[in-house]
Amino acid sequence: MDRGVNSFRELVSALRGLGIQRSHPVIAHASLSAFGAVPGGAETVLGAMLAAFDSVLMPAFTFKTMVTPESGPPDNGIEYGRETDHNRMALFYESDLAVDRLMGAVAEALRRHPLAWRSPHPILSFVAIGLEDVLDSQTLVEPLSPIGKLAEAEGWVLLLGVDHTVNTSIHYAEYLAGRKQFIRWALTPFGVVECPAFPGCSQGFQAIATDLEEITRKTWSGPAQIQAVPLDELILRVRLRLASDPLALLCSSPECLRCQAVRAGLGARSS
Repeated sequence: MDRGVNSFRELVSALRGLGIQRSHPVIAHASLSAFGAVPGGAETVLGAMLAAFDSVLMPAFTFKTMVTPESGPPDNGIEYGRETDHNRMALFYESDLAVDRLMGAVAEALRRHPLAWRSPHPILSFVAIGLEDVLDSQTLVEPLSPIGKLAEAEGWVLLLGVDHTVNTSIHYAEYLAGRKQFIRWALTPFGVVECPAFPGCSQGFQAIATDLEEITRKTWSGPAQIQAVPLDELILRVRLRLASDPLALLCSSPECLRCQAVRAGLGARSS
């Protein structure tokens, strides 16, 4: 078979080859383009996941609903009063709003699936099949709580053609470790809603890969690498890393206001 082409059969074989019991839920992050040519596109990748696992969860975030006020709380990793044009283009959150493009085409395919359910958070919603109780655990104050519920259910993180910089579960571990969270605002049909516990930057998350190497299962499907990590162990190891080094997993960009805010809160220089 052409290394640049992925069939449904090859995708299912790769996912089953990870050795995860199909009854264990997964939170998945996927890049369709990483798989090369896939007949059927995102629906084929989604179908392969559903053939390998009984229940699948994916982030369905909608950053296009976000608005920035003229002023707000200090040290919030944001510049107030400079997003007038962006605010004009913001969309009202509705349950059928397409997921942000950064989430990928596979997440959008899951959102459109007739059996899928979506949580109601106006920015950080999740979409899933077979995990209604997990979705119900989400609140405005604890937007990432579905990840905790998934960990309790012996869930796994699946990275399909992506690395840890898109691994939302690391954000949940940061939250549990007490790392600074932020406030954002979303446009809804009921007005602008304040959304606390908004996570920080993820661009430095790939540094955790060395801590997870011995518990990470890996395989390939065509040109794309697939990785799987047990969720409870991932959360534990991220928390241990942050306990030993409170500055771990922050990005190095001097332009990143969220990482700067975290460093400032810890009394560290942003350089």
